Amino acid sequence: MNETWTGGCQCGAVRYEVETLGRASICHCRMCQRAVGNAFAPFVTARGLRWLAAEPKRFRSSNQVQRGFCAQCGTPLTYERDDAAPEVTIASLDEPSRVPPVIQVGVESRLPWCETLNGLPTLTPEEAQAAAPFFASIVSNQAPT
Repeated sequence: MNETWTGGCQCGAVRYEVETLGRASICHCRMCQRAVGNAFAPFVTARGLRWLAAEPKRFRSSNQVQRGFCAQCGTPLTYERDDAAPEVTIASLDEPSRVPPVIQVGVESRLPWCETLNGLPTLTPEEAQAAAPFFASIVSNQAPT
């Protein structure tokens, strides 16, 4: 994927630019689960990563990896191995739908219910209609992309 990609955190304090994206993955390891507060962590290799404003705050989650996140809003942004190109969280990209994962790693820690997510029901039309006023009333404080 040879084009310039942009992304950033939820509040807009941290923005970045990437020259080239590499392999996109989903990591199910327990460390990634804890780092992003989710069942898995989608990442993509980010060659030529440049911070456009503030850099993220970093936490050394192991002897070989540090993770970047926005100090203001907490958005998880990077997975940075000491000996490899950094990776950014796919959902922090401005166009995450264009970067589908191609591999899953850390599957020894995959939560069993992850395999059934596609089978879960969605809201019925009646439930969606009842919830619509609430969703229409939301005013986002997120930075525009």
